[in-house]
Amino acid sequence: MHFLFPNIVFLIIFVHGPSISVCADNEKYHNCGKLIECGNIRDIGYPFWGLGNTRPDYCGPPNFQLSCINHVLHITISSQDYRVLDIDVVKHELRLVRKDYWNNVCPHTELHNTTLDDMFSFFNYTLDTEYMTLLYDCKVKIGMLNYFNCSTSGRDTVNYFLTELITQNNLRKATAVHTSFYGNCKESVVVRVFQSEAMVLQNDTSSLKDKVIKAVSSGFGLKWDANNTLCDACEGTNGRCGYNPVSGEFVCYQNQDVRSSLRLSWAIGISVAVLGFFTISVVIFCIHKRKYVSSKVMVFWNKDKTEEFDVEAFIRNHISFAPKRYSYSQVKKMTNSFANSIGRGGYGCVYKGTLPDGHLVAVKVLKESKSDGEEFINEVASMGRTSHVNIVTLFGFCYEGTKRALIYDYMPNGSLDKFIFNQEFKNMPRSCLEWKTLYEIALGIARGLEYLHRGCNTRILHFDIKPQNILLDEDFCPKISDFGLAKLWLNEESIVSVIGTRGTVGYIAPEVFSRNFGGVSHKSDVYSYGMLVLELVGGRKNINARVHYTSEIYFPSCIYEDLELGRDLRVSGVATEEEKEIARKMVMVSFWCIQTNPSERPQMSKVVDMLEGDLQSIQIPPKPFLFSPPRSPQQYSTKS
Repeated sequence: MHFLFPNIVFLIIFVHGPSISVCADNEKYHNCGKLIECGNIRDIGYPFWGLGNTRPDYCGPPNFQLSCINHVLHITISSQDYRVLDIDVVKHELRLVRKDYWNNVCPHTELHNTTLDDMFSFFNYTLDTEYMTLLYDCKVKIGMLNYFNCSTSGRDTVNYFLTELITQNNLRKATAVHTSFYGNCKESVVVRVFQSEAMVLQNDTSSLKDKVIKAVSSGFGLKWDANNTLCDACEGTNGRCGYNPVSGEFVCYQNQDVRSSLRLSWAIGISVAVLGFFTISVVIFCIHKRKYVSSKVMVFWNKDKTEEFDVEAFIRNHISFAPKRYSYSQVKKMTNSFANSIGRGGYGCVYKGTLPDGHLVAVKVLKESKSDGEEFINEVASMGRTSHVNIVTLFGFCYEGTKRALIYDYMPNGSLDKFIFNQEFKNMPRSCLEWKTLYEIALGIARGLEYLHRGCNTRILHFDIKPQNILLDEDFCPKISDFGLAKLWLNEESIVSVIGTRGTVGYIAPEVFSRNFGGVSHKSDVYSYGMLVLELVGGRKNINARVHYTSEIYFPSCIYEDLELGRDLRVSGVATEEEKEIARKMVMVSFWCIQTNPSERPQMSKVVDMLEGDLQSIQIPPKPFLFSPPRSPQQYSTKS
């Protein structure tokens, strides 16, 4: 029993170690977990704070203080008081209206322009807003329809509104021109309105004052940025986002109660582990002793024999879904002694072959390996369970010593990457595939992945979705192939245990190479699919390894700018309105798929619905935070 003593001593020292005062930080953790509620606006957290002690000043930057007056939420920006009409914590957007212009365009207070000034570091106007200039106490101009009346000091005044885009740089000059044109108006003020409301004023001149009031009272949009990325990472570790009023820096508060309980759990766990290790050591000693006694009559499998035995046992145990097994001599015969090579890669070579019934097949002969055959068995096991029009058919396999081969249905058009990156079609533009065909390919891949994730009795995660693993038949119907990295999981499971990183650089979901982004699940395949579709749209790789290895250039960065600004996408081969809609739909769906947070990505069933539905029903997704560590040129073409 002497081995128990050091563990008990360790447990006492660990649990009763130096005492650390954590009361203050824990109070901040709990207070910053409270959410603001005022009127019909609820569940508002970081970066906002206020409302007495609901969320103290250490729960957000000073520019995000809220107040609740008569069940109405208010915020002050650049010394101007605003009513908060709505807060979208997902899009990081506010909808505001100036307090002095709420249901009123004839204010009796001193007039001020709507500006952000030094607040631009925190807030920016949304793209769907524009300036409106209001000119007060002007001379009457015959023929001018864009006017409204106000009653000031017992007299009626004529006032004008102008709906046009005015930037802050030329605001003073533009206002002076308008003032002169509209009869030396005495006062002018600039406010912000939504473009949709401004269009109503431009197109309908009846009941103008009411429409001007409605346009201004509908408010305008602001986007905020208050260390959003740091906060996402903090919440990913179950922390609470906050702010240090002294240093002016972002703070991530952690639950000290949980940490204290974890210390106790770790101590107990370590002690139990040491005890378990001792017990296992005794058992192993006994086993070795028995082996030594019976060594004259025991026969051990060598490494190669063990490998073959394991595979044979697997095939016997899973005969119900294992495809047909062929001998190596049969493989040589169906490929005419490997006469017609149609592909080559790090895995080995692919040959065109013919089955005895005349059916054309592609035979992937793997390089000789002394491994335990896990990747090979993965592919046989995964594909043996599938039957779908968008999954390539595995007719059989060969496993004979170190000889391994997989026999697929022959795809005459090869892999998708040849059409995207013009590897074999250098004299043909990417538009040799029509946009309708590109759309059908994207939809087919989505249906195939939906089947893998939901259609099988056992879900299958592919973990290596990329253009090279999408094969095209004679009608360009896409087929998902190469299940070497696939993993089987049960329907009721949501998170998958994965050791190491699986996939190919440029398509790997963030959570696969770093668990700080979340758990690995079917959403990891969704991310890879999104990156594939972006390459399908752009006709180029998302990562350009030849530009700068230390600062990778992503294709999605420039295409998202077009999407956000409502411009025509910078992609080639788009001519008709139908093609523009197809390209835009594919881009919007793909950006939803590559969201950094796995929970924000749609399931593949939702992806299929979005692709099959109307473009107008798809919301513009948030801009993903694209990240990948620096890599050498060799790493870009190597599987992790």
